Amino acid sequence: MKSANRIAQKFAELGARNEAALIPFIVAGDPDLDSTRRLVLELEARGADLIELGVPFSDPMADGPANQRALARGLGAGASLAAILSMVSELRRETQIPIVLFGYYNPVFHYGVERLTADAAKAGIDALLVIDLPPEEADELKQPARANGLDLILLLAPTTPIERARKIARAASGFIYYVSVAGVTGARSSLPTDLRDHIAALRSVTDIPLGVGFGISTAEQAGEVASFADAVVVGSAISLLIEKHGKTPGLAGAVGDLVAAMKTAMRAARNRGPQQSERSDG
Repeated sequence: MKSANRIAQKFAELGARNEAALIPFIVAGDPDLDSTRRLVLELEARGADLIELGVPFSDPMADGPANQRALARGLGAGASLAAILSMVSELRRETQIPIVLFGYYNPVFHYGVERLTADAAKAGIDALLVIDLPPEEADELKQPARANGLDLILLLAPTTPIERARKIARAASGFIYYVSVAGVTGARSSLPTDLRDHIAALRSVTDIPLGVGFGISTAEQAGEVASFADAVVVGSAISLLIEKHGKTPGLAGAVGDLVAAMKTAMRAARNRGPQQSERSDG
């Protein structure tokens, strides 16, 4: 179906160019929904390949302080699910960038899974990522999501045993979100030393694109992850910039500059990788 194809198409295009996807996370309504709409367009213009759009929630247990504050600002701005879907519907007149609706199950449950999946698909959402919904309990969302052409993004963590990872991967679609650290979201000064090995191990159990998130906050880190993963997800660093600039005229430029620097580093890292080795072998 059309909406699910946007994600598959994007990864196919990037793969043909030997590029990893850059997936910025922003909270809908931070600092307001009109700013969110403009930020999505700016992010795409500066190198973003997909967008994770956060649904504000009052008890974001998987998020660290930066994203917690961003989610609180989104709540304060009145960014309800209905308002977010209306904004995405307007965005679809200007962009076809794949959009993942990211959030917690409580708002989904209260909206109604059948209603949400139908409304999300109609608005132009491509996938759902519900961070506190275990795969064993995901069928009630997965079935209507698939029926409406929506991918359901599932998560893996460093503590996930490989056999369980295999099982989760079979149920996932779009891409798999690998949580790089055991903990909450937030900018970190360094990435786990075994991150590359974990991604290599997961390659043995799935051919679905593997995205890495949590803790990536600099262009250097984005480049490092892009050298071995299919996608790089960055959130807290952007939330901090939005917090700093608010509704000032410099907001879009500041966020765009970070994303552009990350995308440049990611492309450079890929160019230093296997392609360079093949040239030297020739």
